[in-house]
Amino acid sequence: MRYLNTLLTFILINTLSASDIEKDLQTQFILAEPGDTILIPEGLHNIIGTLSIDGKKDLFIRGFGMDKSILSFSNQTEGAQGISITNSSNITLEDFTVRDSKGDAIKTQYVDGITFRGITAEWTGGPKPSNGAYGLYPVQCTNVLIEFCIAIGASDAGIYVGQSKDIIVRNSKAFHNVAGIEIENSINAEVYENHSYENTGGVLVFDLPDLVQIRGDNIHVFQNLIENNNLNNFAPPGNIVGKVLPGTGVMILAANNVHIYENTIRNNKSVGTGIVSYFITEE
Repeated sequence: MRYLNTLLTFILINTLSASDIEKDLQTQFILAEPGDTILIPEGLHNIIGTLSIDGKKDLFIRGFGMDKSILSFSNQTEGAQGISITNSSNITLEDFTVRDSKGDAIKTQYVDGITFRGITAEWTGGPKPSNGAYGLYPVQCTNVLIEFCIAIGASDAGIYVGQSKDIIVRNSKAFHNVAGIEIENSINAEVYENHSYENTGGVLVFDLPDLVQIRGDNIHVFQNLIENNNLNNFAPPGNIVGKVLPGTGVMILAANNVHIYENTIRNNKSVGTGIVSYFITEE
């Protein structure tokens, strides 16, 4: 297996400009072959455009720790996401941070086998509508694993899985988002041993109309700590999560075959667990 190193030496790390690092990473993403590991070097790296991966398989993208390998998109001028991964299989993202992206931090679509492990997605300016909508954002994917991750400041959902199948979200933290964790129109999801706190809503399970995957099924939310989700709702106008009341622990919207059990749900000032109709959206 080839082992790709994004920078040759410590001296080179210090002398490369932001554009050099961005070009180096994007080039490796384009040229990557099955089994390759692409390293994100230690340091705070300023990126101005979306880093994209398309049509790849068996790829590892690895940093040196969430607090050591940081991709900052605070000056982003191109693209809607920080990292975009499409039409791929068996992709592992591990041990780095995506910070202050213009839109979604990491979006994956049409990926069979996507792992987020030890990833932080964050907006550092506090909760505000101009933050990106989603932190970790797999949509229309299969075999999704999210573990040991952190999501902070998303104006929709920190950890969101939509229209996907065979999902595990575990051992992760979400705070200062509108929704901490959201499972939408998805099938066979297990959400457990997470800490969702200081969001507007802690955990949401939604089924929405007019999507490619029409209905979710078999969702299990268990052994989570869901507390103090009393943050004012800062979703931009028109977002469905804008309907979530501050102080919501768990909200099930128009979803079937959802199992909520063995959770600690406390100090959410409006509702601990709510089961509601789509009619509340007034749409």
